[in-house]
Amino acid sequence: MKKNFALLFIFFLVSTIVIGQKKKDILLTIDGAPVYASEFERVYKKNLDLVQDENQKTVDGYLDLFIDYKLKVTEAYAQELDKKRLYINELANYQEQLSRFYIYEDNATQDLAKEAYNRGLEEISANHILVLSKYTDTPADTLKAYKKIEQLRQRALKGEDFETLAKNNSEEPNASETAGNLGYFTVFSMVYPFETAAYNTKVGDISNIVRTQYGYHIIKVNDRRVREPKRTISHIMVYDKEDETRTFDPKERIDEIYQLLQQGIKFEELAKQYSDDKGSATTGGTLRPFGKNELRSKLFEENVFEIKKEGDITKPFKSEIGWHIARLDKIHEHSSFEKEKEQLEKRVKDGDRSKVVIANVKNKIKDKYGFKMGAPYLDFFRNYVNDSIIRGKWSYRPVGEKGGTVMFTIGGKESKTFNDFAEYLPLSKNRMLRFTTIDEALTTYYDNFERDALKEYYRNALEDEDEEYAAIISEYRDGLLIFDLMRENIWNKAKNDSVGLQNYFEKNKESYNWEERVHAIIINATNKENAAQARQLLNEGKDAGQIKSQMNEATNVKVIATTGKFELDNNALPEGFKKEEGISETYVNGNTYTIVNVLEILPPTKKSFEEIKGKVLSNYQEIVEDAWMQDLRDKYTVDLNKKTLKKLKKNLDQ
Repeated sequence: MKKNFALLFIFFLVSTIVIGQKKKDILLTIDGAPVYASEFERVYKKNLDLVQDENQKTVDGYLDLFIDYKLKVTEAYAQELDKKRLYINELANYQEQLSRFYIYEDNATQDLAKEAYNRGLEEISANHILVLSKYTDTPADTLKAYKKIEQLRQRALKGEDFETLAKNNSEEPNASETAGNLGYFTVFSMVYPFETAAYNTKVGDISNIVRTQYGYHIIKVNDRRVREPKRTISHIMVYDKEDETRTFDPKERIDEIYQLLQQGIKFEELAKQYSDDKGSATTGGTLRPFGKNELRSKLFEENVFEIKKEGDITKPFKSEIGWHIARLDKIHEHSSFEKEKEQLEKRVKDGDRSKVVIANVKNKIKDKYGFKMGAPYLDFFRNYVNDSIIRGKWSYRPVGEKGGTVMFTIGGKESKTFNDFAEYLPLSKNRMLRFTTIDEALTTYYDNFERDALKEYYRNALEDEDEEYAAIISEYRDGLLIFDLMRENIWNKAKNDSVGLQNYFEKNKESYNWEERVHAIIINATNKENAAQARQLLNEGKDAGQIKSQMNEATNVKVIATTGKFELDNNALPEGFKKEEGISETYVNGNTYTIVNVLEILPPTKKSFEEIKGKVLSNYQEIVEDAWMQDLRDKYTVDLNKKTLKKLKKNLDQ
């Protein structure tokens, strides 16, 4: 049973789960531990299209892969990898993220997504004034901040210039220079309460006072306009990085390409030939449609949204990635809500809008499972803690005889005690907050403690109540364990075994060869006349740099020249290239005229260890893994239930 190296990653994939057989049907045991037919059927159906070996697409063929997979899981538990802190934390984080989908799947999420869609059709231009105020400020300081913003609002309503008020009074950094000008923004650009206040205010009006985590704001809306829809952009990119296989300057190359465009060479042809964005080069440089604030590269986004007309092309510009020339292919109409719904709901769940939903989550879980309050906690914990909790410096100490006192019970069986709360206090995510009183700190910590306990109960119950959730968590849990197992037993071991790696290379040198190559100068000219001139210069013994300097002008690129060593299937060589030393015929492809000056034909040679080290390591890891897997098969006893297997094949029409 040879191990398919991609199997590890196949089992990480999550998709819709179909449960085929009852859990009671045991397909096999590993040292007596049962493995159920339902698990095999689920992963078999889900991954069948991903298996490349046709022999492994049958139940019998796939069974070998599945057994290897379960042997690895068994070995991971035997090595107690499930007890490592990193694994525990990563699994808990995934459970938290996944369970949020189930907890928040309600009408509130859809309503907020619909609201976001409607708001996203507009952009708002506004100025604002901020008076700083933390939620942890004293009541006196909070009132002082509120009165200040209230007075500023009254002055603005009476006609005082808003920008002047902002410059002189706003506590936002740089307000004296910006006057609180936010420019144009749209949905998801600001924190939700601020966004809501802005969208609820008419042009020219002053908003009501709005509270955010930063303080109190008033907003003046200057303008509303229809938001620009998504665009389809094509681009040609040249990486701005060192590369030992390239001998040209990226800025010089992008300028040359731009001149070729000006000379009438098709954008698509140049993208396919020269763009370093291989994902789009094959389609002539075309990118998927996108809107504002959807790309990681803000510089790229800013430049392409400056293009006004479809078909227009930018001058070369630099982004965080490299040099680009971009073309506006299409300005789309806005998508319908139904098309945007899934993505909008995800953003609702992941952003600060989730607070609107999560306010209902606690009650939802309480209603579903039941919730009973226990003993009051404040009186006891006022005496248990001291002022250090206000500053987030509290350290755990034993509670004492009252530690078992029940604070609340969930579902009639899960109780949280004074001990649990005491252990939670120094671990709370709110330790970075600063409070003014012990009561304020304890109340905040308790609210979070109750919320986290309810959500944990819900997550744990999900594994028993929802087969889809249970299957996803099980696969992720096993996947994490196998990843750690492989890293410690195979990947790192092979990587650090320099002697074994070198010995493997020496024994298998014949497998690592350069195919026949040509050491050549490749000239791509824009027309027949330029090709003829380049040929003449090649005949005179000029190199690539000399040819470019003699032929190209600042505003007129006639040739692009590249020198290097190329295997015969390299895309840089023209289609139909004939392997002969000397200056080739002219190969014509569209508007490109290519001449190759073959300086030397290089016979097949052995690659050095340094040239092929990555490939050697990968192959060596496979050898190490094959031997290790055989050890696992010898270590554990696998008993197959042939009756269940026969039933399984019948269910799967095999």
